[in-house]
Amino acid sequence: MTPGAPDIPKRIHGIGYPEPDKTAGPELVVYGRSIRATGYRGCSIATTKKQVAVVGLGRLGSGVARTLYQLGHDVMAIDQSETRVQPLMGQVTYPVAGDATSETVLAELGVDNMDIAVVAIGADVQANIMVSVLLKTMGLPYIVARAHDELHGATLERIGCNKVVHPEAEMGARLAHNLFNPDAQEYMELTESYGISRIRVPDRFANMTLRETGFTGVRDKYGVSVLALKRGDGITLSPDPDDGLLPGDILVVAGRDELVDKIST
Repeated sequence: MTPGAPDIPKRIHGIGYPEPDKTAGPELVVYGRSIRATGYRGCSIATTKKQVAVVGLGRLGSGVARTLYQLGHDVMAIDQSETRVQPLMGQVTYPVAGDATSETVLAELGVDNMDIAVVAIGADVQANIMVSVLLKTMGLPYIVARAHDELHGATLERIGCNKVVHPEAEMGARLAHNLFNPDAQEYMELTESYGISRIRVPDRFANMTLRETGFTGVRDKYGVSVLALKRGDGITLSPDPDDGLLPGDILVVAGRDELVDKIST
């Protein structure tokens, strides 16, 4: 390595791209497009879009990256593993194989100019924290980080991450609530004892109105609030008590966990 040259990891090349001109200075080649950090920073991005960097392309990171891209945002998806990066070709704006724990690599990619960064690294807690610290140091305006446990989450909060998510704990809570409630399709915890559930209308409620079943759109017989009624691709917010229920309808309700669970009993 030339003395004084930046510590750039092994270059990764997209399929069909030739070797870069090594006399042109440091360059990172990403799948689908060859860019320099200055070139990416100079791109014209519509104000309706956000520039998002997703670091760590396991199931969580890949899912976040794909969905954000489908929503119309510019997404740079970064992972050390080329195997994890390749499946995202054509599904994100910039799939990159590189070491995100290197500040030099992040700077080369222009990550410091992103609007949002999502640190989705799972098992490697040290790398997760290191990347979060680097992003915070670089001045990212909004950082979402994945926590492995409560201690890890507290550390990320102290670092200054704007939002800390606990996907394993949240999945466990959803599974526990769905396990003994066959009509519950999805659960979101709001507090330790209060949440929002999507519930398939029980067979005994079919062809009845909300009023007849005991629901009136506000806390009533079941002690829960009906937030929405979903039928096929349509949804009615704050449904009228006289709205009828059909087989296959979905109710979105909020309330104490034990009261929500009683709806299906």
